[in-house]
Parts: sequence; structure tokens; C-alpha cells
Amino acid sequence: MNRRKFFEKSLLATGGLMLAPIYVSCDNDDDLPITPIPDLVTDNFFEGVGSFDPTNTSVIIWTRFTPGSKAFAKTSPVDGITLNWQVATDKAFENVVRSGEIGTFEANDYTVAIDVQDLSSNAKFYYRFFNIETKTVSVTGETITLPDVGDAVNNIKLAVCSCANYAAGLFNAYGAMANSDVDVIVHLGDYIYEYGEGEYGTNENTVALDRVHEPANEILSLEDYRERYRQYRSDKQLQLAHQKKPFICVWDDHEVTNDAYKDGAENHQESEGSYEVRKQTAIQVYSEFLPVRTTDPSKIYRTFDFGAILSLHMLDTRIIGRDKQISYNDFFDFTTGALDGEAFQTALLNPGRTLLGADQKQWLSGAISASSASWQVFGQQVLMGKMFMPAELLILLGQVVAEIGAAGTLSAETAARFQGSLAQLTEIKGRLLAGDVTLTTEEITRVRTVLPYNLDAWDGYFTEREQLFEMLNGKKMVCLAGDTHNAWHNVLKNAGGDEVGMEFATSSVTSPGFESFAGIESDQVSGFEFSLQTLIDDLQYTDTSRRGYLKMIFTSGTAEAQWMFIDTIAQENYTETVGKIVSYS
Repeated sequence: MNRRKFFEKSLLATGGLMLAPIYVSCDNDDDLPITPIPDLVTDNFFEGVGSFDPTNTSVIIWTRFTPGSKAFAKTSPVDGITLNWQVATDKAFENVVRSGEIGTFEANDYTVAIDVQDLSSNAKFYYRFFNIETKTVSVTGETITLPDVGDAVNNIKLAVCSCANYAAGLFNAYGAMANSDVDVIVHLGDYIYEYGEGEYGTNENTVALDRVHEPANEILSLEDYRERYRQYRSDKQLQLAHQKKPFICVWDDHEVTNDAYKDGAENHQESEGSYEVRKQTAIQVYSEFLPVRTTDPSKIYRTFDFGAILSLHMLDTRIIGRDKQISYNDFFDFTTGALDGEAFQTALLNPGRTLLGADQKQWLSGAISASSASWQVFGQQVLMGKMFMPAELLILLGQVVAEIGAAGTLSAETAARFQGSLAQLTEIKGRLLAGDVTLTTEEITRVRTVLPYNLDAWDGYFTEREQLFEMLNGKKMVCLAGDTHNAWHNVLKNAGGDEVGMEFATSSVTSPGFESFAGIESDQVSGFEFSLQTLIDDLQYTDTSRRGYLKMIFTSGTAEAQWMFIDTIAQENYTETVGKIVSYS
């Protein structure tokens, strides 16, 4: 291997974790003396290619090479493979601007990530990998560098996505993003799911579509996580998205396990071993398949500047700093049906509770202050808007979810109670908003006694959200969110009621939404959505049943959100439609 061509980063060790190495290639590297390239066939690169973390002068290119056949992982591994790579300004690779060779080994599951630096800003590039010995070549990837402040750019287009459960259905949304005109795909987490065969996400189409999770067990070990990523990256539509667009990614909980926080998770039990070991294993494999430009494998928060238009601050609200979520169960008396409101409020407003952690919060404050872009954009996992709904409805919704979870279906009695309460509360709130003076004190109390419906989101970390709003200091802000599997548009207001920005949240790629866990029938969806928009003060729009992604178009003066929906995840032929367009300035 020609080692002159690379400055190899040291393997970073944190608590025994080895980050997959990213090789840095600069413009003073020697040209690779392989001309002409022999005829090659496409093989061995079964997971395709990808590019990540573009800046105005660099981009990371990625691939994985399978020695022998797809089944190699169950046989004896080989010592190492030498790959060659090229970056060009044209599809025919007649103008190759960078090239080199690199080794890949079993220690990083034969993945390769090269940080190609010193490129022209605001430009498009093509790249490929090949192996001379086997005469095999990858597909040709397409990527870009971001605009610099001085580049003439009218707009920036982002596709925002999250929550792709392999067992739940086909990744048609990835195919739609690949074929769209967006510049970059921003992935807000739940890129994989940790569940085993027949568990969460499984439905009547899973077996027929050959979408059963591999391995069959819930993933715990290093090889488990690697096999699951290889399965996801075998999907042709996800491969196409990576081939056509650069990705900017952060993780959410399912890259480790459900409802994770810094010291544990809902879906991790003592019988499954050390949570810390599992978390570090998950982070290692994440770095192998989704390379991030970072000096610490556990710290993925970072900023991307898109010229003078926007600064995209990618946050980790899940793994590194989050304190354990508070739970209504800790304050609810199931005998009397009463909530200890005083104790709950004390816990909710505890100024010491954090979602980001001290280091990340300090970094974010500095990043916002240093940015002169027109827009400050947060790319992060969980809803930031205040999602407060009437306590009466929240309790009934909890009963609905619990009953469906335990029995797999909803009884007619529970459904009737929930729908009846929903209709009554919506009617009362509508009259209140219209200024109806005939409302009784009891009726007003029913709709004004509200609680946050999701304590796993920013609603469960009230004080820190206010601190984040203060960091903005009047700058224009848009928050992007995933996690919930539903589309949302919230006005973001501080505790004083002042507007500080807008939140646009994407629906899921495949993971089921409200229609699944709340037992909402298809003919009830529109009414349910209307009720939520009426009952939740800051909520402007929601779609609770469709899968897809969010398209954001930024100019210096406006931010436009387009919710793009896919009509099916049960078959390959799909139709893409625009569900809603919102412009913010």
C-alpha cells in the first residue's frame, strides 16, 4: 500500500471503544499510478457506497468490501484487502481530481472511510472504489461540497428523515429522496432498529416482503450490530439514497436500544449484560457504517455552514448527556387515579436535569454566537415544541396504548371512552377559542388542565429548553425533529409566550405512527388530527398516519417546509405527494 498518500488518524480509544479510522487525503498526495484501469465487474461491494459530512472543502466517501461472497462473515475472515479509489468531476472519470489506495480489515468489518479534503466549494463530484486483484468495482457515487460564504447560492435544499424500521415495510421514502432535487439528506436517527424477529415493527407484510430482521435475536454483540447494519444497507433504495446524496447523520435511541439515556435504556435489562458495553459497541459499529467527522466517537454534535444562508447544528439529545426520563408512573396513584401534581412539577422544572449535557450545551452556545448565517437550524431527534394536551385525554390515551400493547387490540368500551372524551374536549376548546361566554367553569377546567404528552422529548427537560432559547439571542431559528413517526409543525415559544422559532418534524420512513399505537382507524384520522391541532395550543399541523420525509428549502429570507408522503410501503410502486407546505420568514 502506498502510505505516502494518506495521513492516517490514530485509532481513538475511549473507554475501550475503537473508532473506525477515517483516512485523511489532502491535495498534495501523489497521483495513483494505475493507468489504464482494467475492465471491472460490479461485485463484492454489496453494501454500495456513501458520502458523509460535506463541508465547503471536503467530504467523506465510504464503502464496504466483502471478501469472497456475502456469506463470508460466517466463514474465516481474510487478513486485509487493498482498495483503490477515485474522485472526479465527471461521470466518465476523465477528469480525476483525487485518487489513492487504502487497506480495509476485519477489525472494522471491511468498511472504508476517506475524508477527501482541499476540494473546490459548491461543486459536484463523482467517486468509486475498485479492487485490482478481483477486478471488481463499486457503483459510482455522487456527492457535493457545500457553498462557501462568497459563493453565489440562491437556496439550500435538505431532505430530513428518521425512523426506518426494516421489518415495517419497504424503504420507498429513501428512493424518493434519492430521486429528488435536494442537496443533502439529513438523517435524524433510528437508522436501524435493535429488535428481533417478530418484535416491534413486524406486520402482516414483513414475511411476504422478506423483511424479517437479521439476526433473529435482539442485537447485543458486536457481530449482531454489524449484521443488522449490513442487512439495512443491503436495501436497494437505501443504497440509492447513499449513492446519490451525501448524508449528515445523528443517532437516536434505536441505534443503541429503545428509550436510551446516558446510563441506561428502557429496552436493556441486567440479563443482557453491561449497558455501557452495549452502548460502546453500538457506537463503534455506527462509526463503521455512518462515519462522522469527529475527534471523539461518543461526541457527534457538530456544525455545518451552508454559505451565508444557514448554520446546521447537529445535536445529540439521546446518548451522551441525557438524564433519565421522568415518568408519570412515579407520580400517579393507581388506586385513587390521582396525580401528585406538586411532586411532578418539581421534578419537571428541576434546573439540574439535562438533555444535552454541560459540554454540548457550552459548545452549542459558542456555535450559535459564532454564526453569522441567516438561519440557525437545529438537526436533532426529539420534539422541541410544547405538546401539552388535556390531562383527561392524556390519561385515556395512556389506557389505550397500554391495552393495545397488552392485548394487541382495543376494546369497544375503551375506544368509545377515548373517542367520546376527544370529541367533547375538542368541542369545548373550539367554543373557548371562539369566545363563548356560556362555557362553565368545569368545562374550561377540562381543557385548560394540561400535561405534556411525551416526557421523552424536550417537554421532559423544561428548564434546559428555556436555556437553549436564550442562546439564540434573537437569531432566526428552525428546529428539525424526528423520533415520533408523525409529521408536526409547532410554533416555538419561550416561557413568557414569545415566539423564538419554528419546529418542523418529519414523519417516519417506515415506522408506524399514531394510527398504530393509539388504535386510530383510517376513517378517524382526519378528525383525530383536527382535535390535536385544536387542543394543543402551539401545534399548527400534524399528519399522524402517513410515511415519508420532510423537504426544507432555505433562502436568506425564508424557510419553506414541504411534507412529502409515500402512499405505500407494502409494494415497490409508490406515489409521492406533497401533504402540506409552510413558509416561514
